[in-house]
Amino acid sequence: MPPKKKDDDKGPPPLIGRVGTQLKIGIVGLPNVGKSTFFNVLTKSQAAAENFPFCTIDPNESRVPVPDERFEFLCEFHKPASRVPAYLNVVDIAGLVKGAHEGQGLGNAFLSNIHGCDAIFQMLRIFEDDDVTHIEGEVDPIRDIQIIHEELRKKDEEHLNKRYDECEKKCLRGGDKSLKQDLEVLNKMKTTIIEEERGIRFRHFWTAVDIDVLNRHLMLTAKPMVYLINMSKKDFIRKKNKWLIKIKEWIDNNDPYAQIIPFSAAFELELMEMSAEESAKYLEENKITSSLDKIVNAGYKCLNLQYFFTAGADEVKAWPIQVGTKAPAAAGKIHTDMEKGFIMAEVMKFVDFKSEGSEAACKSAGKYRQQGRNYTVEDGDIIFYKFNAGAGLQAKKK
Repeated sequence: MPPKKKDDDKGPPPLIGRVGTQLKIGIVGLPNVGKSTFFNVLTKSQAAAENFPFCTIDPNESRVPVPDERFEFLCEFHKPASRVPAYLNVVDIAGLVKGAHEGQGLGNAFLSNIHGCDAIFQMLRIFEDDDVTHIEGEVDPIRDIQIIHEELRKKDEEHLNKRYDECEKKCLRGGDKSLKQDLEVLNKMKTTIIEEERGIRFRHFWTAVDIDVLNRHLMLTAKPMVYLINMSKKDFIRKKNKWLIKIKEWIDNNDPYAQIIPFSAAFELELMEMSAEESAKYLEENKITSSLDKIVNAGYKCLNLQYFFTAGADEVKAWPIQVGTKAPAAAGKIHTDMEKGFIMAEVMKFVDFKSEGSEAACKSAGKYRQQGRNYTVEDGDIIFYKFNAGAGLQAKKK
């Protein structure tokens, strides 16, 4: 059963999951929907992509540079000795089938691999191809979405029942009052997952205390999703397919804040095999662009990540941080001593740097700002940190 939309759930879903910058997004879908072909194009690798279920058994994992015109501009401006972009960690996971939570197909291994990811690219097939079998017999992406959501929910139900019984035994029968809050949150989770048959992220009544408990369980239905709609090359070029409107209607009603990106794995594969000149000419002739940059950026934002830049002749580097990170914590990504000895962050907005033409011009225009420890770093900030270099050594002596 799909997640149901309710009037009490307004606004974007709450942020639930691991905190950090080494997060992963998994490619999830039924067998033969194009996951491994997409992974190969995205990472320019050679993962198995055959026409039979479970051609991917062990998950393939790779890092993909996050495309950013701002980064390219800074590299062109400074011509640094070292260039370090931000990276998206992508995992190609084996195909899911109905009954996976009971061990069907690669069942438990598949769901365990999803558990190790922090967000999901849900791949939906809307292309027809007699040479590529569909495990359910015919193409129906709405049915496929419902299968995936239900399998994730059922696995969460299995996990929740075990954890609830353990917590109830210790709290009510064993008298451990420290687990009272945990038991209350587990009760809320039972109501959502088992009674209402909904995913964790589709309810918005979770408090900060609830989320602390939820983050210890990392439920599958709490993971944010980006929906990738895999079309035939012909349909992608003409931007038409009968399923597109139906998929949008389902997601608008059930997962309204999720991003939907139509693309064609076959088209992207063909494009990858062309030279730069051939691909540019081909895109111009068909008046179309590749979807890969959009997909990578959507995946990065789905993980609640952004980055700031340090830039100079030695190096231009994008430093990943979580959205909402304060300046001292962001400095700590460069070196822990910079966080401990933080004095200030000297910040330029990229748009100001580009329009003014240099750091000196930004200073003259009053667009080079000194920010304190309460400053929240914004995506694309160019930052120079000032810090007390001895602060880390002093802290160690105490």
